[in-house]
Amino acid sequence: MGLLDSFEKGLERAVNSAFAKTFRSGIQPVEIASALRSELDKKAAIVSRDRILAPNEFTVHLSVADDERMRTLGGALTDELDTLVHAHAKTQGYSFAGPVSITLVRDEQQSTGTLKVESRTAEGRVAWRGVVDVEGKRHPLTKSRTVIGRGSDADITISDAGTSRKHVEILWDGERAMVRDMQSTNGTLLDGRKVTEAALPPDSTVTIGRTDIVFRVVAQTAAPRPAMPADVTRAYDVRDQGPLR
Repeated sequence: MGLLDSFEKGLERAVNSAFAKTFRSGIQPVEIASALRSELDKKAAIVSRDRILAPNEFTVHLSVADDERMRTLGGALTDELDTLVHAHAKTQGYSFAGPVSITLVRDEQQSTGTLKVESRTAEGRVAWRGVVDVEGKRHPLTKSRTVIGRGSDADITISDAGTSRKHVEILWDGERAMVRDMQSTNGTLLDGRKVTEAALPPDSTVTIGRTDIVFRVVAQTAAPRPAMPADVTRAYDVRDQGPLR
């Protein structure tokens, strides 16, 4: 390690310590997000002319008090952190060797208001899963045909009076998806274009009434994961940078 690296690490520790003394309320989610972005940038490595490889497994060490506070946010925090990591990687042109995982751990050595991020690049077998994000909630596509509408008999029920009881269906075969309007009253839009039936690319938006339905393909580890300790919060599903397969 060079003198500059040593200086930067010392400065980082000093800033973290000052933060802890000044802000007694402890770590905020934005500090965790910033630390993950920084870790991506520091550890990204050029492996070929067209590929920059970034770490895909992150462990965030938090103090006991900060860990307790972050736990109150539940899965929403890890979902947001996951989205941020993928968005930053896409912007910077980074790729991953396997699915991304973010683990928050309680570390009694950390002072309130400080954090430490460790990361590594880990390969893994990837299984692809189709999901739709509707009204702030993520729904996995567990069947080949998923009906969405305001009726109680729809697979996904939405609270939009401008939609039909069975408005639209999403077809998913594990590799490809289609959207099909079910003769609804007000029609269906795909990325702003009216459709009756069409192929559904990842990250596209289906609009019915005033409701947006975002279709995504996310990666999850195919091999089983070992059990985690009781004091660990983990998010491990997420979108790989590779193409839909």
